[in-house]
Amino acid sequence: MAPALLTTDLPDLTLVSRGKVRDIYATSFDDRLLFVATDRISVYDVILKDGIPEKGTLLTSISLFWFRKLHHIVPNHLITVDIDEMPEEVKQYRDQLEGRTMLVKKAKVIPIEAIIRGYLTGSAWVEYKKSGMMHGMPLREGMVESEKLDEPVVTPSTKAEQGAHDENISPERAARLIGEELYARVARIALELYKTAAAYALSCGLILADTKFEFGLVPSSNGSEELILVDEVLTPDSSRYWPLAGYTPGRPQLSFDKQYVRDYLTSVGYRKGFESGPNGNGEGWGISETTIAETQAKYRAAKEMLERSS
Repeated sequence: MAPALLTTDLPDLTLVSRGKVRDIYATSFDDRLLFVATDRISVYDVILKDGIPEKGTLLTSISLFWFRKLHHIVPNHLITVDIDEMPEEVKQYRDQLEGRTMLVKKAKVIPIEAIIRGYLTGSAWVEYKKSGMMHGMPLREGMVESEKLDEPVVTPSTKAEQGAHDENISPERAARLIGEELYARVARIALELYKTAAAYALSCGLILADTKFEFGLVPSSNGSEELILVDEVLTPDSSRYWPLAGYTPGRPQLSFDKQYVRDYLTSVGYRKGFESGPNGNGEGWGISETTIAETQAKYRAAKEMLERSS
């Protein structure tokens, strides 16, 4: 197995940003960017020392699948994943980029994440146990962990810079940040994307418990701005996928997402906001070889289940 690609090295390209997973480069076209999905993995907004081999190619393949499947709902930023169709300066790095790269439209990114929750889990479950609410919104009494919500709910968050933490915010605050009309469009489209994807995933034997979408604005032909879907979409990095077989409300579920890594880190003493630790040697947390292999297998299984029914 090839080692994990943690950092790209493309000296003839200008690095725009290096995020938790993606390295983004400028190209010779002012309106296009190169998105490269590395094998880095982040948990609780902390990039771990160890990566997951092939993770970037799996994420790219899953995003491509969903971009194509959901294009009828909202346009997206994807131009091509074929390196032969990319600018000349990109092609020389084929050995690093093959299978993990998208040429995309350069967009003005909307500074919130639209998190869609269909089930009571994660931080929403923690909040509900304390207050009976989710993102400050009251839920009915007597709900249990992993229970399906009566209706999917948009729970926005701020989009944090690297090294900072995303902050859950109310829909009202999100509307103040980006404008009421734009937020209403984002929320409506995000709900439609979630419902469509969740129905398809269920037909593949997967429960899409929650996910996040990011949006941007690009110039349109009539001189206004067009809303598009950007970044990754419906990957195990940005979504909770549970196997339908064995789903039982009232407890945590098996998952095809990063929860396995979160559980491992918790078991060895990780606490949020503390980056060094027993496996980190002061350079960030590491994960065991078993955790790496199991996480890779989970990502690959999710991809195969989704594509099997397409």
